[in-house]
Amino acid sequence: MGEKTRRLSRVLAGVLVAGALSLGAAGTARAAAPKPPPAGVDITGEGLAEPLQLRAGAQPAHVTAVIDQVNWLGRIGQSKGPKAADLGPKYTVVVLAGDEPKQTYDLYPKAAGGPRVYRPAKQPGDRKVSAGWFLGRLNMSETLRIAGVPLERQLDTLSGGVGGGERVIPDDSLDPRKSIDETMGELQRLLLLNVAVVV
Repeated sequence: MGEKTRRLSRVLAGVLVAGALSLGAAGTARAAAPKPPPAGVDITGEGLAEPLQLRAGAQPAHVTAVIDQVNWLGRIGQSKGPKAADLGPKYTVVVLAGDEPKQTYDLYPKAAGGPRVYRPAKQPGDRKVSAGWFLGRLNMSETLRIAGVPLERQLDTLSGGVGGGERVIPDDSLDPRKSIDETMGELQRLLLLNVAVVV
């Protein structure tokens, strides 16, 4: 009985040592694996004398917000965009991993009919994509402004989906100095207009 117990103890000790060694090796491998480089964006365009450089370490919220403007785009966009005269100011955004450029996009926050994004076929490195135009997010102008791009503040009430849109209610339509009848009449016209658009 004593010999069996000693043998069982030796086997159990061997299993424990092997387990500890494998955990240590896994921990070392995990520690040796390189961390992904931090994200960043460079923005150039109208009103910027030099590139606006945002890095995740210093401005994580701004970097995330700017990348969010382009990270949802599909594989294929429209081949034809708005007329050049309708685009407004252009801001080129280069998405970085560490110091290495990975993606580039042209953003048009003031385009007629709503913000637009153009993804050129020529991308940094050997990456190949199909060029295309996309509707931009409605908050593009404010996102860029908050990140440091010199754009006017935009507090409009907007309608529309991913992109586009215009003011729904004019500034003076709900002026408290007007009578209730006038205000209700304007709201009724607005409702009828919306019904007409849906039909």
